[in-house]
Amino acid sequence: MPMTRFQFLSSALPLATVRRGYAAGRMPNIVLMYADDLGYGDVSSYGAHRVNTPNIDRLAKSGVRFTHAHSPSATCTPSRYAMLTGEYAWRKPGTGVLPGDARMIIEPGRYTLPAMLKRAGYQTGVVGKWHLGLGAGNLDWNGQIKPGPNEIGFDYSFLIPATGDRVPCVYTENGRVVGLDPNDPIQVDYQKPIGNEPTGKANPELLKMHPSHGHDMTIVNGISRIGYMTGGKSARWVDEDMADVITQKAVTYINNHKANPFFLYFATHDIHVPRVPHQRFVGKTGMGPRGDAILSLDWSVGQLLDTLERNRLMENTLVIFSSDNGPVVDDGYKDDAVEKLGDHKPRGPLRGGKYSMYDGGTRVPFFASWKGKIKPGESNALLSQIDLLSSLSALTGQKLPDDAAPDSFDVLPALLGQSKQGRDHLVEHAGGLSLIQGDWKVLEARKGPKTNLTGNELGNHPTPQLFNLAQDIGEQHDVAATHPERVKTMLAEIDRIRKTPKTRK
Repeated sequence: MPMTRFQFLSSALPLATVRRGYAAGRMPNIVLMYADDLGYGDVSSYGAHRVNTPNIDRLAKSGVRFTHAHSPSATCTPSRYAMLTGEYAWRKPGTGVLPGDARMIIEPGRYTLPAMLKRAGYQTGVVGKWHLGLGAGNLDWNGQIKPGPNEIGFDYSFLIPATGDRVPCVYTENGRVVGLDPNDPIQVDYQKPIGNEPTGKANPELLKMHPSHGHDMTIVNGISRIGYMTGGKSARWVDEDMADVITQKAVTYINNHKANPFFLYFATHDIHVPRVPHQRFVGKTGMGPRGDAILSLDWSVGQLLDTLERNRLMENTLVIFSSDNGPVVDDGYKDDAVEKLGDHKPRGPLRGGKYSMYDGGTRVPFFASWKGKIKPGESNALLSQIDLLSSLSALTGQKLPDDAAPDSFDVLPALLGQSKQGRDHLVEHAGGLSLIQGDWKVLEARKGPKTNLTGNELGNHPTPQLFNLAQDIGEQHDVAATHPERVKTMLAEIDRIRKTPKTRK
């Protein structure tokens, strides 16, 4: 659609507002900030008091703070897959948490969030953590890496390929490793040791941070990782500088594209393990590296907001902030996160966290801010990050193909704070499935341990569980025994959705 004919669908802002805001025919910039492992109770605008997040709170004060918004999954890779494709990740095998050398799981040519916005006339960029795989298998890290983000709709990419705790510990930019010396080629293996690099298991004396479980393979920057790596010495990142590096790339992207509509997907590494914040944040919270990494995250958010303000873009930029899943305290490293947690409650009033079927796994901080267009406030509308594709297609006047975004609902009025009504149901994913309908949530019966190595409750139970979230947000009182018909009906709905390839109306 030509930019001079930009228009909202009937569910968007009033026509008078559109005419005032888009007299020049320019579509709004869209900045999507995506934190990692940030819990519902980890920021001050959701009740945290031991850590202060003034920049994230700027979004809360200037826009809508959602109290019933969810990531598509309770872990990283499937949430990112679902958000970018509009498809529940549990529908597609192979979308679980990926190793660092996995092939890309979003097929080139797939209708994605960035591809949709690119068709709408946007410049599209991704900066930060990727963790959706790269290449087509047997990846050679020493040449052009394809397919990648640039093959699914992004014009520009600067990536942490997987996570900080997985090799290879290098950045890629538009499909090439940054700073690689061709005389020191990279090799990666997730099955067996390669080269003569020291490992955390064999050389614990070389570590500045020790693993609590796993994470004992190749040592990079004094931290042992998952997987084995050799070579690429000049290209390896320094963990303490990671937030600065990716934030500066995001700032530069905004500065370079401010003249025309742009979409920036900024995916932080904070507060994922290994938590190694820059020295200027160390010790500032008294909660160890996890608390200090929250400050690092908040700083990154502030840098992007400051850049938008400096370029006078806030009136024409929709800023969305959320997290890929709920919180985890010990996730593989001895970083004092447990010992120094004190009375901080990363999940707030919720139950569970990362990996969990309970709401602590997917109910996450979520803000939408657009100066002069979104009225500040709070909303309990049910929505999911999976809805961004349909909602932003409505915002930009794009019609989705029938076979695209099968599980993405258009909740644009709720996203813009105009309506308290979001989606009417949501399937949550954390190994097993659960369903939210109205005030009610049912969890499928699932075998397995009650908790994992991190101590998070997984939600596994030999019989289905039922909770009234309006009365029991912490999911403490299972009422399945007193509402057997509701349990039966909701489980049947999960089964119907599982067998139906599309929920989008």
